[in-house]
Amino acid sequence: MRREIGLRDPLAFAGRVELHPIESDVLRGNALGDPHQRELPVYLPPGAEAGDRRYPVIFVLAGLTGRGHKMLGTERWKPGLVLRYDRLVDAGEAAPAILVLPDCFTRYGGSQYVNSSAVGRYEDHVVQELVPYVDRTFRVLDGRRGVVGKSSGGFGALHLAMHHPGLFAACASISGDCCFEYCFGSELLPALRGLVAHDMDPLKFWTAFEESHELSGDDHAVVNVLCMSACYSPNPDSALGFDLPMDLDTGARKGGVWKRWLAFDPVHACEEHAAALRTLEWLHLECGLADQFHLQWGLRVLARRLDELGVPFAHEEHEGSHFGLDDRQLAVIAGAAERLADG
Repeated sequence: MRREIGLRDPLAFAGRVELHPIESDVLRGNALGDPHQRELPVYLPPGAEAGDRRYPVIFVLAGLTGRGHKMLGTERWKPGLVLRYDRLVDAGEAAPAILVLPDCFTRYGGSQYVNSSAVGRYEDHVVQELVPYVDRTFRVLDGRRGVVGKSSGGFGALHLAMHHPGLFAACASISGDCCFEYCFGSELLPALRGLVAHDMDPLKFWTAFEESHELSGDDHAVVNVLCMSACYSPNPDSALGFDLPMDLDTGARKGGVWKRWLAFDPVHACEEHAAALRTLEWLHLECGLADQFHLQWGLRVLARRLDELGVPFAHEEHEGSHFGLDDRQLAVIAGAAERLADG
């Protein structure tokens, strides 16, 4: 049965948020049994549903455990990110752009926007399915496409920009995962500690976790490591469908598996993909100095590496942490819209 395009709270926005049913061929039959039918929220600025004007388009990537829908809140006292942007556009305080908010959520909490046999082909879903769909469905400004994300979404923005040169003119990573030794290496031993109550068995942990989805103590570290392993070190021959980067008995790092993780780390990946990053008109990187996952230091490592490679970028630090960054996201989206509109 064909699903019709829906509207999100149409009286709340000066523009409108359309909810488009998407049937994905590349996600069909994924190993986790996650749905291949997804709903794609798309924000259209005031006037975009009529007339001949064309607009830049920005893909906004959610972080781990999130999806695009999370940004659509219309509560009057605490409006969501898209509604706040809509108000800026309506007031003439931000350049209008079409915002696309993919749903790349998985049973493990996220996809990192990569292709993985253990999770699914989410990179292909965005690049091969969503980008063409948006281009043929909306009045988009040719060549004026950007990608913005926070946390895992920030990693995803960098990953997509590096691996698909020319697809995006602007890219912004807000507290995006980088320098995996800092942000993930420190999670491996707490993850082991979190497995103790489950006989050191990740499958037993996951069975218990799926009954409650409660994150307390070391549970976040376990979920983080299991999800990242599924994304960065898939192994169809493993009982888990992926390889863990540490020994479950001693915690010793498995060098071969960790090396597979590092191939995705922007600090290392940028060396192979520096030419792609140089094609960007605008590359913005930022992080809070109180970030709980040590990304402020990892970003400085990445910034130094990009400098050495001759990649132009803006690097900004602020007083915030990893959380409560809606103001930062709003400013970065507005900045991307302005630069894409000026092109």
